[in-house]
Amino acid sequence: MNETKLYAELEALGIAWTALEHEAVFTVEDSEAVHAALPGAHTKNLFLKDAGGSFFLVTVDQATRVDLKALAPVIGAKKLSFGKAEDMAALLGVTPGAVTPLAAINDTDRTVRVVLDAALADAAMVHVHPLRNTATIGLRGAQLVTALTQWGHQPLIVAIPERPA
Repeated sequence: MNETKLYAELEALGIAWTALEHEAVFTVEDSEAVHAALPGAHTKNLFLKDAGGSFFLVTVDQATRVDLKALAPVIGAKKLSFGKAEDMAALLGVTPGAVTPLAAINDTDRTVRVVLDAALADAAMVHVHPLRNTATIGLRGAQLVTALTQWGHQPLIVAIPERPA
């Protein structure tokens, strides 16, 4: 699905958002100017695969240092590792740098399990990419959960374990 259809789907669900166009960003560090311009929670997304062949899209606050070893049992996974860009493109229709929980709209077979940090689900404003890394949209955390649920993805909302500093 393309971005125009994504916006139409959000609108059909009665979900309001704000958008900011910006230069391409590929990492959290690249996003610092965007973060400064948009108050609220900013995300990073991990496309993961476990030893059993299951895929996960984990969305956390941009500052979270995820402990993959501790995360695996929390989400019912076996040993986790990063998924391949080819699998991400095939399953979610996005490329590295543009990963977003909104890409779940493209996973019509529900192959990828969406995992959302509990703090984001409750956030007043969450900022994510709209299927590309040259824009950021903001919506309420509850609205993000609503969209994912309406698209057939019951997000797993958990406290994400962090690596020690």
